[in-house]
Amino acid sequence: MTTLGTAATFKRDWVDGYVTAYGRHVRKVPGAYGVVGRHVPRQGKVAVVIGGGCGHYPAFAGLVGPGLADAAVVGDVFTSPSAEQVYRTARAADGGAGVLFGYGNYQGDVLHFGLAARRLAAEGIDSRTILVTDDVASGPAGDTARRRGVAGDFLVFKIAGAAAERGDDLDGVYAAAMRANAAVRTFGVAFGGCTLPGADAPLFTVDGDKMELGLGIHGEPGVRTVGRLDATALADELVDGLLPELPGQGRVAVLVNGLGRTKYEEMFTAYGRIHSRLGAAGLEVVDTQVGEFVTSLDMAGMSLSVMVLDDELAGLYAAPCDSPGYRSTGAVLAPVALESTVDDTLARPDGPAGPRLVDRALTAALEVIEANEDELGRLDAVAADGDHGLGMTRGMRAAVAAARSAEAGDTVPGGLLAAGTAFADAAGGASGALYGVLLAETGAGLRDGITAQSLTAAVDGAVAAFVELGGAQPGDKTMLDAIGPFADTLRDQVTAGADPAAAWTAAAERATAAAAATADLLPARGRAARLARRSLGHPDPGATSFALLVTAVAAALNEKETV
Repeated sequence: MTTLGTAATFKRDWVDGYVTAYGRHVRKVPGAYGVVGRHVPRQGKVAVVIGGGCGHYPAFAGLVGPGLADAAVVGDVFTSPSAEQVYRTARAADGGAGVLFGYGNYQGDVLHFGLAARRLAAEGIDSRTILVTDDVASGPAGDTARRRGVAGDFLVFKIAGAAAERGDDLDGVYAAAMRANAAVRTFGVAFGGCTLPGADAPLFTVDGDKMELGLGIHGEPGVRTVGRLDATALADELVDGLLPELPGQGRVAVLVNGLGRTKYEEMFTAYGRIHSRLGAAGLEVVDTQVGEFVTSLDMAGMSLSVMVLDDELAGLYAAPCDSPGYRSTGAVLAPVALESTVDDTLARPDGPAGPRLVDRALTAALEVIEANEDELGRLDAVAADGDHGLGMTRGMRAAVAAARSAEAGDTVPGGLLAAGTAFADAAGGASGALYGVLLAETGAGLRDGITAQSLTAAVDGAVAAFVELGGAQPGDKTMLDAIGPFADTLRDQVTAGADPAAAWTAAAERATAAAAATADLLPARGRAARLARRSLGHPDPGATSFALLVTAVAAALNEKETV
């Protein structure tokens, strides 16, 4: 991330750019690396002054505004601001009602903010200090002096800012902030290190197949290294790390915080499981925030924070605020139900297989796709985005579950139509739509029963619909280069008098050979066409997955007499 910054000028340059961009909200403290709200100081109001090293945006400067902090002081990257900088910023924010300092529990911050507080006291300005200690990985529960402040900073600052905004005196604001700090716990994970301004390598590295659990926001070592987890397993690790530490039950606010490089969509993939686990533990989630609140430059990772809300904390948490980094018109705290666009039964079709042909054939196809998911992804990654295996697995799981549903009915056409619709919905992308139409159109062609002739006609109709929808031609290195030979062979076998199972088996063998032969073709359509030369020597992933599917169906058809 450092191509736009150098170590020597990074703090100056970004602060100058920040106050220029958000000049309607904040202004720079004269002679200091600090920012204050545009309408600060406010006479008679406690000034909430937060701060720490830069590299954590929107913490700390991004959280200056009504309902949050009145000012923020900025140190060098991951380094405490000096006592002089803290003092000047606090003086600029003081409205005569005292100053509440808030920052994470790091030694440099403690020393410099402490020196500034002593200097203010000598001048008759009263202050209090809240050290945020939410990181459960950095010390035992009974020794908060060793615990760090991480993403919980945001939640504590939110409570303190709301208390000051409603007019609490200095002791009242301090008491609210202390209550907030006692109520919040955070546990995080890192997938990759951050790069300091001007550096040509990350501050630390994490092996590609590993994760660091309990890592802080400055590259501090994690408490445990584990293998790379999927979203569900990661969510379980985060929740399991927090549940024993929470100070109570009841209503909670949840914060999923990205550390700089992890995208919002990735955090959402874990949140559904987080939410359900918290609910199962007896916690009532009344508000959730997913995003970047306390980052670490371009670190890859995320953290989970949970704040247990009593009545007073709930009111302060819900209060409105307006800063460049976070805005709220006022939270509505109510139980949040777990939402899912796919029923849990679609995740894995573990129910007992029924006697129907569609169920048996699709279940066999699912099993072979799952077994080959990585290889299909590898083939797709040669010249595209590498998600074909994952999409096929997702689509087939949904197809099997849909074919078993009551809505599918107890007919082959109904089962295939339901399967095709579900496949297209779950898999998405071009492959999802094309496989969806193959399944649905094959089912439509079998409305009058299954015979050798009707099966051939149904497949021919499905291929015609596939070509019309996708626009591919033979030789374009697509699924069609396996589908066409399959349909031709099926038709020839039926014409020669073969029964449906034997005809399908011969057609599947032809599709397998045709899919392998696509290695000699150059793609002319889709994403792979842009990098056509790369795919030479590799079979088309769509043609390969089709061959796998029809081969699995052939095995299912030959298990016993089915038509």
